[in-house]
Amino acid sequence: MSVDLELNKRNAIEFYKTAYLGNPSLAVEKYVGEVYIQHNPLVGDGTAPFIAYFEKMHNEYPDKKIDFVRAVAEGDLVALHTHQIWPGNDQYVTMDFFRFDENGKIVEHWDSIQQIPQETSNANTMY
Repeated sequence: MSVDLELNKRNAIEFYKTAYLGNPSLAVEKYVGEVYIQHNPLVGDGTAPFIAYFEKMHNEYPDKKIDFVRAVAEGDLVALHTHQIWPGNDQYVTMDFFRFDENGKIVEHWDSIQQIPQETSNANTMY
């Protein structure tokens, strides 16, 4: 069975967007495999803690926005580079990594997040 890298990239984006914008149950139903291993220390392992975390985040911050800057896929992994804008104009750059199973479902997640500073030591963006 060959891996469809473009499909995995689209599915990672749709999974993230669906959960982030307020419907984590649907995101899990459509895009997650039989297990979901979570490496973010603020979110419990498995799908139930994931759903609870994103429902709480959506209820507390319904007006947050996300832009997907780039997606990279290799083997069973997809990496997403995003720009998040939160209430009060707090902005973050994130890198999320998803591992897919042989059925094209997400089974593992790692991430890193950094607040975008007001001033930088160079003229380059974080994107």
